[in-house]
Amino acid sequence: MKDGSPDSTEEDFAKVVGARLRALRKRRRLSLQAVEEKSGGRLRAVVVGSYERGDRVASIRRIAELAEFYGVPIDTLVSDGARSRIPAQEGKVVLDLDALRNAPPEAERLATFVASIQRQRNDFGSPVLTIRAEDISLAALLYEIPPAELREKLVTWGVLASTSP
Repeated sequence: MKDGSPDSTEEDFAKVVGARLRALRKRRRLSLQAVEEKSGGRLRAVVVGSYERGDRVASIRRIAELAEFYGVPIDTLVSDGARSRIPAQEGKVVLDLDALRNAPPEAERLATFVASIQRQRNDFGSPVLTIRAEDISLAALLYEIPPAELREKLVTWGVLASTSP
């Protein structure tokens, strides 16, 4: 639904910020109710949940409050720059594309993401694909987990090429 209208831009923004909020909360192993309790009721569980789903767009004031609560810079939640990524392990990852095709069904979202990178790069001749740390951060958003947890899944799924760092 990216038609360029202000509503679609606002919806996209809400989805991205929401996914980042959810990743931060899960990384801290907090339930929505725990966020409400730890914030002294300032951050209501139902409202934070609606931000995380992208159902509501948080005001700048509320984004600042959430960033402070999670102990991250505001640009971690709102910026498109590389500095905005939730901190993750650095470095590239080399994926074994054959192993990815044979990975468990849970890896299907990653396979779709990797196929889009291949199309962008017009890179179809190699049995491996190197993706950047930023790509891992984006793929982790698809799973609503921290990048480090996605890296662990890559190992579990057996999709890392032997040449991976």
